[in-house]
Amino acid sequence: MSLSFEIQRSTAARTDAERAAVLADPGFGVHFTDHMVRISWTKERGWHDAAVLPYGPITLDPSAAVFHYAQEIFEGLKAYRHADGSIWLFRPEKNAARLQTSADRLMLPHLPADDFIEAVRQLVTVDAAWVPEANGEQSLYIRPFMIASEPFLGIRAAEGVTFYVIASPAGRYFGAAGVAGIDIWVTDEWARAGIGGTGAAKCGGNYAASLVAQYEGYEHGCTQVMFIEPAGKDRVEELGGMNIFLISADGDLITPELTGTILDGVTRDSILTVAADLGLTPREERLSASEVLGGIASGRFTEAFCCGTAAVISPIAGFKSHHGEWRLAEQSFTRTLGLRDAILDIQYGRSEDRHGWLRRVV
Repeated sequence: MSLSFEIQRSTAARTDAERAAVLADPGFGVHFTDHMVRISWTKERGWHDAAVLPYGPITLDPSAAVFHYAQEIFEGLKAYRHADGSIWLFRPEKNAARLQTSADRLMLPHLPADDFIEAVRQLVTVDAAWVPEANGEQSLYIRPFMIASEPFLGIRAAEGVTFYVIASPAGRYFGAAGVAGIDIWVTDEWARAGIGGTGAAKCGGNYAASLVAQYEGYEHGCTQVMFIEPAGKDRVEELGGMNIFLISADGDLITPELTGTILDGVTRDSILTVAADLGLTPREERLSASEVLGGIASGRFTEAFCCGTAAVISPIAGFKSHHGEWRLAEQSFTRTLGLRDAILDIQYGRSEDRHGWLRRVV
């Protein structure tokens, strides 16, 4: 039986003028809407007490399991305002399914897909005024997350869990660099996840593990870091927070196949679906770092890009490591930007949604 949501309106919601000032330059992940969703789960009662509440601090016991054993997962999706003022979600059922996959790996309970989507819909409906107008690439970034909130210090799956949804108006993730091309640091020293680990789950530990390499990349002028599978020290996996694609001179669109250490990105899957419409041949395969870097040097790979919900698609200008530097031949990113436009046009309602990916909220 689906959950019903109690709605408690905030008495401290921002004024129209305050909200307009935020939406004029939202940045990414620094401003939040007036409300949030909370749903509780216990082993005895299952999911219960679903509510839309005023946005604010979360109170947890210091012994809550999430603090000590990192039992938590999250998702990321966006709401888009179309030119007619309507508001739409993009493939929320994929996020709902991936949350369940992550829950399986972290021993957390399944939130039914219908309840996940309804929780998102409730928040976006209440905070609809926070969804930016249909100009530029602004959107409302939505962050559902689930934490082990039970106060208990034994090492076992938590029997008390809380699910939340918060939302943040967002501009471009990389700012102007999102379409100008970024440099990627290649590390074979650090790993974000290993075989049999949590790489295919969307959990905070993977991102925490990526930070040391990320900051090493910053020291070399790079925006993101590309990880190599740690056992064989050669198979390309993904970036710290995004999937990676390469485009060959003869029109192949190649991304590392899913092997349990790579996140099954919603944007990744969408790109593989629309690629053929743009004359590209999508392929998922294992790629070694030497194949990637050697392919750039030989001219086999002429473009590369990274992708994710937050950044959509960001062209890659080049790769750097302790062993050298490799620049992509095609610095106008023609085919990359064509893919980017194709995804954005569907999300913002500028082209036909032939795949049934959009779900109207308001």
